[in-house]
Amino acid sequence: MSVLRRLVPAPALSLVLFALWLLLARGAAPADLLVAAIVALAVPPLTTRLRLVHAPLKRPATALRFAMRVMVDVVASNIEVGLDVVFFRTRKPDSHFVVVPLELRDPAGLAMLALVTTIVPGTVWSELAVDRSSLLLHVWNVGDEAAFVARYKQRYESPLREIFE
Repeated sequence: MSVLRRLVPAPALSLVLFALWLLLARGAAPADLLVAAIVALAVPPLTTRLRLVHAPLKRPATALRFAMRVMVDVVASNIEVGLDVVFFRTRKPDSHFVVVPLELRDPAGLAMLALVTTIVPGTVWSELAVDRSSLLLHVWNVGDEAAFVARYKQRYESPLREIFE
């Protein structure tokens, strides 16, 4: 392994970190450039074990349908949560924690499930069991808990299993 590759193991990540630091600092003063360079050089080696080495995409058509489904769900959930907030006095949500048993074990699939859960308003990924057998979600408006779990597994976990496993 070359010295340069050891110093900068993920050049694209380093470049993005450098640029983001400068954007957050709102300037390019010498001190900002120095800190940006330190962040860009220090973070990638420290996060090597967190990056996925290989995440094969086994079903691109399923992935595309899944992405479309998530986009639709984000819009619909935004509207639903927004209406619940606006009409809170007359339309109180039934929010609580829900345990979802998982069959998905692939790290990339679980990461995608966490991402989807986070971007769809009304759901918050709270905890993953150590053995990855279940997931604890906080849900804004659950209604029927068994129906929610079945829907969550069918809409999100099942396609991700097809894509990644």
